[in-house]
Amino acid sequence: MEALRLRWIDFSEKDNVITINKPVKRHNPRQIKISNKLVAMLNALPRTSEKIFPTTYRAVCKSFQRIRRRVSQNTNNPRIKSITLTTFRHWGATMTYHYTKNILLVKKLLGHKKIDNTMKYTQLVQFKDDEFDVATATDLEEAKELLAVGFDYVTEMKCVKLFRKPKRFNG
Repeated sequence: MEALRLRWIDFSEKDNVITINKPVKRHNPRQIKISNKLVAMLNALPRTSEKIFPTTYRAVCKSFQRIRRRVSQNTNNPRIKSITLTTFRHWGATMTYHYTKNILLVKKLLGHKKIDNTMKYTQLVQFKDDEFDVATATDLEEAKELLAVGFDYVTEMKCVKLFRKPKRFNG
């Protein structure tokens, strides 16, 4: 819903920031840092309207429902019909909390005014403790490379440094 309200003036290519001035009801206005990839994708869109996405929520919902129904039939999976547009917001918030363990960051990203609303997202999915990629390093260069790609140092055994990072959802 908030994305459909975005206007080109809410997008700062220079700073890689989207400003949400018209949040959904009972949410806070906020600025969100976006990736270079998303900046490039937005720049590829035609600027034929004041809005970035010149469509209505109703049109997006109808299109999503059509696609959802088709995917459900093609995969013979009726559970797909239970997915809503809000499901993606909940999934994103849940995964952000899972990987950062920072409930205040999730609260800020979602624009919630009350932490109670954000807390609901932390109990949606049960994650296993063993969902980690593991790597080893035997010298300083290998250790630096692992840290640069997001691994965390755990311990050292027999002159081998052990690193891990949470596995990401890869669909």
